[in-house]
Amino acid sequence: MVKTKLGQHFLIDDAVIQKELFIAQLTEKDIVLEIGPGKGVLTTALAKKVKQVIAVELDPVLYQYLVTILPDNVLLIHNDIMKMNWEKLPAFTKVVANLPYQISSPFTFKLFETDFEKAVLIYQKEFAERMIAPVGSKDYSRLTVGISYKASCCIHEIIPPKSFSPPPDVHSAIVELIPYKTPPFMVVDETFFYELTNLLFSHRRKQIQTILKKHFSQKLPESIPFTSSRVETLTPEEIALLSNQLYSYLHE
Repeated sequence: MVKTKLGQHFLIDDAVIQKELFIAQLTEKDIVLEIGPGKGVLTTALAKKVKQVIAVELDPVLYQYLVTILPDNVLLIHNDIMKMNWEKLPAFTKVVANLPYQISSPFTFKLFETDFEKAVLIYQKEFAERMIAPVGSKDYSRLTVGISYKASCCIHEIIPPKSFSPPPDVHSAIVELIPYKTPPFMVVDETFFYELTNLLFSHRRKQIQTILKKHFSQKLPESIPFTSSRVETLTPEEIALLSNQLYSYLHE
């Protein structure tokens, strides 16, 4: 039985599965993390190519089914990936998954806290487009900025609803993420950078100086850059520079 509240839309298109495997460039040494293995179609395909698959399934009914069909090199875990302690997961080299769309953003940024080589993930098409949106576009957002700081991101293919059962109401996309060993621009304090980015995009049509004066309740020095601009016109690098300068001023 499909539980739509869990975002269950099972991938049934073998061509899409093969595309995911090809993009992931899997080897016999890889240990792959999969979230939401569902009926095990992708899991089984992964297991044939890699050393081990770590598959995390929330649905107890699917978990009991998967126990009976998956090969020995699959470590099946019954848990909620967003609530479990990731430090208890075995180390993995790659991530290949058809994500439940409701966890797309929190899962992705939690993933960046781990050490991995590559992720090949299926997201909702609109979410994927926001990940790589150009500056000034309607899709340019805090997600775009956060992704640009953490990883190289590429949309490989748009997937129609008919590739899933039951078909979702939206198109999907295969996205490749390769985390940067060294970020492309410098951020003094990541927590402050993300909080500021969130604040500014929450008021994307307002001038930055208006937002900062209201939020910090003090007169800011002229050395803080881009205050007469709107955040949607700034590149991720410029937002980082603004964040660094503001953080330094506030913590003098």
